[in-house]
Amino acid sequence: MSEIEVTATKWDGGWELEIDRDHHTQVRTLDKARQQVIDYLDTTYPEVDHSDWSITVVPDIPEWDLVMQAREATREASEATVRAAELSRQAVRRLRAKGLSVTDSAAIMGVSRGRVSQLVD
Repeated sequence: MSEIEVTATKWDGGWELEIDRDHHTQVRTLDKARQQVIDYLDTTYPEVDHSDWSITVVPDIPEWDLVMQAREATREASEATVRAAELSRQAVRRLRAKGLSVTDSAAIMGVSRGRVSQLVD
C-alpha cells in the first residue's frame, strides 16, 4: 500500500488538489477529495490499483495546526476515557471483594449505585 499527502487549496469552484508538482485535480467539497484523487490516479496510471492507498488530504488553511491539535486532544481524551473506565472497574471490583456494600462503594467512587453494579458486571 502506498501513502500520499495531497494539498487542498480553496478556490471559488471548490478545492484544487495537488497530488504532486505535476499532478492536480479538483473537487467541489473535501468529503469527496479522496475518491477524486483515486479516480485521477486510476485515469493517469490505469495499470495501478489505487483503491487501498492511504491518502491524506491536508487543507491549505491557517487553522490546520489548530485542527490537528484538536484532533490529537480528542484522541487523547478518548484513550483517557478508556483508561478511566478500566481503573473504575478494577477499583469497584476490589471494593466489593473487600466486602463493601454497593452503597458504600458508590459513595467512595463518587458514582451512583447503578453505576457500581454496571462496573462489577
